[in-house]
Amino acid sequence: MTRPESHTATDLLAAVRTGDTVAADRLLVLLYEELRRAAGRLLAAEHGGNTLMPTDLVHEAWLRLGLASVNGRAALPATDRAHFVALSVRAMRQVLVDHARRRIAAKRGGGAVRVSLEERDGSAQTSPEELLALFDALERLGEVEPRLRTVVEHRFLAGFTDAEIAELLGVTPRTVQRDWVKARAWLYHAMYDAGASV
Repeated sequence: MTRPESHTATDLLAAVRTGDTVAADRLLVLLYEELRRAAGRLLAAEHGGNTLMPTDLVHEAWLRLGLASVNGRAALPATDRAHFVALSVRAMRQVLVDHARRRIAAKRGGGAVRVSLEERDGSAQTSPEELLALFDALERLGEVEPRLRTVVEHRFLAGFTDAEIAELLGVTPRTVQRDWVKARAWLYHAMYDAGASV
């Protein structure tokens, strides 16, 4: 089922690529709450001590995507809402990785790496080390199985439904469910099975 703003977001993204800064502002207004929810999901997984708020994370991602610049055309490859949200989640994830690395460097600590890919309600939290391990494994998964990484990003990080992901990928919801199971197993293996090749 296509969300109603999809066509509007598509038009705005096309305008942004031509250098239309007004379109970039309108795109942010249109998708802001969806991006804040995705940022909230990412931040909910972290232990206390993170000074970032969802709004901060959205704005940092916006800057990283180059949409806050006023000069020239944005080199934004997104063509529709779902693709743009996925790119935004990746940018937010990179902000968190950088933030976690700074926190780890500041405390020079270590610790066990355990993270759950179960559905989250915001109560489970992970350390910066755990998030780095997850995001690193997710990048490696994308090199081997790009569709599986997309399923994890959209379902676990952006909160898309199986039906929305299926529509985006051109597969059935059942295929998305199988991909989710396979991706979780791959990530677990990559993160916890020491000495195993993935």
